[in-house]
Amino acid sequence: MKLGMVGLGRMGANMAERLLRGGHEVVGFDPNADARKALEANGAGSADSLQALVKALPLPRVVWLMVPSGKITDDTVDALLSLLAPGDTVIDGGNSNYKDSMRRAKLYADKGLHYVDCGTSGGVWGLKEGYSMMIGGDEQAVEALRPIFETLAPGKNQGWGRVGPVGSGHFTKMVHNGIEYGLMQAYAEGFSILQHKQEFGLDLHQIGEIWRTGSVVRSWLLDLTTDALGKNPTMAGIAPYVVDSGEGRWTVDEAVALNVPAPVITLSLIERLRSRDTESFSDKLLAAMRNEFGGHEIKTEPK
Repeated sequence: MKLGMVGLGRMGANMAERLLRGGHEVVGFDPNADARKALEANGAGSADSLQALVKALPLPRVVWLMVPSGKITDDTVDALLSLLAPGDTVIDGGNSNYKDSMRRAKLYADKGLHYVDCGTSGGVWGLKEGYSMMIGGDEQAVEALRPIFETLAPGKNQGWGRVGPVGSGHFTKMVHNGIEYGLMQAYAEGFSILQHKQEFGLDLHQIGEIWRTGSVVRSWLLDLTTDALGKNPTMAGIAPYVVDSGEGRWTVDEAVALNVPAPVITLSLIERLRSRDTESFSDKLLAAMRNEFGGHEIKTEPK
């Protein structure tokens, strides 16, 4: 199968390479000329515009998007809407909000085009291990894309599937990422407690290695955590600043809207926000309150 890939960042480029290894033909577009050259070096074709990309693909066309969520995806989707023909398919493999995917799919359906939302997990390891894909869309449209998903997945019938209609793929990936926030926070807090028990002189990398086999808390995320501890046991040089890309916020919003209690995911999001507040006004005010009612000492900042 021949398909177009829009967005040749690290994950997009890796997905293109896995598709090429699986015997598919790929034509890629990215505004960055170096990214296009790197793709060509792997044996794929490239296009210097969306128009050129669409012209290079056979009917019915399949275009996979791996671009940041929000305006960039909207702009790309809108541009393709005027270039594609009835029967063509766009797959959004990025982390779009599921409501945006539903809105975009309606625009495409009105013109006889298929829109498939594919929540994609696997990160930088996907090239080697395969990608976990949660897919939303018309059943027949998804089935027609089976060869692509089978190639990208960890196994032909493993790690991927159509979970429901358009929007359900990105909704499922959103909740997946919310769960990921909670798991990461639990591991981070647990290892922090171990690290602070100085009297035992615990080797965190060793403990991670022990937990990786036979333990109830073993997981791929623990494998990666242990690997990170082996490379940098004290986390030297890493700023305590944790970014969030939106899915955790959306998960919490949905939990509130659906009246579903999700304290762990919510608190893990709050901890990420807290990590960015290097000049916490609230903490300063708390210290001032304690001083006001109890005369407790206030620690002053160095001048």
